[in-house]
Amino acid sequence: MRLRWAYVVSFGLPLIAMLAFGATMPDELEGVRNFSFDTYQRIRPRVWSPDTPVRIVDIDDESLAKLGQWPWPRTRMGGIVKAASGLGAATIAFDMAFAEPDRLSPEFFTRDLDAQTRTRVETAMQDVESYDAQFSREISKATVVLGAIMTDSGPSGATTPVKAGFAYAGDDPTPWLPDYASVAAPLPTLAAQAAGVGVLNWLPGHDQIVREAPLIVRSGTTLIPSLALEALRTAQGASTIIVRSSNASGQTAFGAATGVNAVKVGDVALATGPHAERRIYFSRSQPRRFIPAWKLLAGQVPREEIEGRIILVGSSAAGILDQRATPLDRVAPGVEIHAQLIEHALAGGDLVRPDWAAPAELAAALILSLIAALAASVVRPFVGALIGVVAIGAMFGLGWEAFAAQGVLIDPIFPSITVIVAYLAGLIELFRFERTQKAQVKNAFGRFVSPEIVERLALSPDRLALGGESRALTLMFCDMRDYTGLVEGLDAAETIAFMNDYLTPLTDTVLDHGGTVDKYIGDAIMAFWNAPLDDPAHARNACVTALAMRTALARFNASRATLDETAHRKHRDARFGIGLNTGPCSVGNIGSVKRFDYSAIGDPVNVASRLEGLTKLYGVDILATEETQAQAPDLAWLEVDCVRVKGRETPTRLFALVGDNSVAREPAFGELRAKHEVMLAAYRAQEFAAAAEQAERLAETREDLTPFYRAFAELAREAASLPEGAWSAVRILDSK
Repeated sequence: MRLRWAYVVSFGLPLIAMLAFGATMPDELEGVRNFSFDTYQRIRPRVWSPDTPVRIVDIDDESLAKLGQWPWPRTRMGGIVKAASGLGAATIAFDMAFAEPDRLSPEFFTRDLDAQTRTRVETAMQDVESYDAQFSREISKATVVLGAIMTDSGPSGATTPVKAGFAYAGDDPTPWLPDYASVAAPLPTLAAQAAGVGVLNWLPGHDQIVREAPLIVRSGTTLIPSLALEALRTAQGASTIIVRSSNASGQTAFGAATGVNAVKVGDVALATGPHAERRIYFSRSQPRRFIPAWKLLAGQVPREEIEGRIILVGSSAAGILDQRATPLDRVAPGVEIHAQLIEHALAGGDLVRPDWAAPAELAAALILSLIAALAASVVRPFVGALIGVVAIGAMFGLGWEAFAAQGVLIDPIFPSITVIVAYLAGLIELFRFERTQKAQVKNAFGRFVSPEIVERLALSPDRLALGGESRALTLMFCDMRDYTGLVEGLDAAETIAFMNDYLTPLTDTVLDHGGTVDKYIGDAIMAFWNAPLDDPAHARNACVTALAMRTALARFNASRATLDETAHRKHRDARFGIGLNTGPCSVGNIGSVKRFDYSAIGDPVNVASRLEGLTKLYGVDILATEETQAQAPDLAWLEVDCVRVKGRETPTRLFALVGDNSVAREPAFGELRAKHEVMLAAYRAQEFAAAAEQAERLAETREDLTPFYRAFAELAREAASLPEGAWSAVRILDSK
């Protein structure tokens, strides 16, 4: 099927719209892409190893039950630092911000006392150290990272002491980093003793699922690392964080500033997004990742669980409300997400969405859509859909392989949706075109051929050459005899009813035998076989149809006889003459630009029309040429004459159709044909008297052929009266 403009537009416009949507509104696609990437992780989560150098000291519900409700005094937090440090922790990072003084510290007990009592208590406690001071002292003895929370409320400017140094490679990363107005930083006394300070902020999606975390943020021009990044830095004893951005060595962006590419701390290099965000490859939640805080404080934790590891301190207790959602867990402690980020960094490998991913997805959507469009236009819908499914499956397979083998995130869903939308839009247009085509076929041929042929044409309209074609046809002209006498005495309504009753069974017979009704010419019917659909036996089928029309006419006459008797009218049987001819014709839509019909033209049409007229001369009701007779030799034929009709130079042998093949096998017909051939031989030997005598005898043997033999006897006698030399074996007919 040729691609048409309507199909191109119907397919192309949705494709262009989808590609434009994918190119200009990526934020709206976040949910689709996150679904793809989350599914990858659910299918193949990161494998957690007990040897991973990260553990969580968990202030869980059991610890709260044993040691008291939250918040705990800073002395207890100092006890956690002391215990973990004593067991050889590489670094201890707190997933909490100590931004305010400890309200459980003794100095706060005197606030609500009366003045006299407060004075005595303060005098008694003047040598008692505050809990924050005790906590600060423990921090100073260990490698500790404290948390800070970035916020857009509060006074502007970052006041937290940044412990890490930063070095840049490539473009300045500052404009690309998340910017916050202020920070809830640890108390200065605590921050001063800490080895590092890192922010605790997440970057949840619109669905509030945490998939990535910022490694670096800023407040104004001050850069601040995340808690996880600081934990990695302090655990390695590194002092500087290196930020690689676009146009750094090996990060060519052809002069364009595309943001941050990677962050390196110590020996750990982390690929990032343009805003220094790191997508986390999650593992399933593991109980062995957690160490209850009460056990650590009670000295019940083996040294091998702590020594050399990064220890994160946080809470999984529901009442503390530090709960987050991840691609693998609906509810996960926030501290565990920090742990997963560090584990993923130390395990090696990245989970990145490179700059070229989105253009590659759009290119894949375009290419696959064009393949689907081409397939839909040349193959059946099922095959086209199968090709589309294979293409979409390949896209999903490519996305999975990129994730599993390279840690590259490619979204197969949006390209697949684009292919489906464009393919369905094109398919709807093809379906509409097919429906229109079928309707045109039914409208064009519903009047001419049987419903079964119309359905076959509608199913395979490509088999139909509406513009015209040359093909062999068998043509039929059927005309009523003595129309004026038959309708004499009938009014207009009765005349119309008579004609409808006459034409309907004859037309139905033509259609039932695979013929095409070309037109009605008054009381005549023109029909042909072998168009618009192929009919290898078209000549024989036309002959069988003529015999069936003879039977249908007999039923019509019987019905009219009863009707005429009831109406007390004189009854006369209707008769017809049928001419049959076979030959090459031009067939197709013929007419004007505004009005046309499916019809056949050509010399064989004219010959068939002449034969219908000759049935009156020869006294037969069905007359065919030798071209038609030769393709149905098993029927009961009798040769009539050899003539040259007006407008045609080639002589034509004529045959009368007596009956079907069962009649042809009857012994009586065999005897008749033998005598008939003797009569015809005598006639052609110019023994006209003998031929006329034999014809008269034969007229007495077959009542249905009596008119023919008497007409033949008359023709023989006329030939005998011609001057010598005037007779010819080929009868020349100058008129119809």
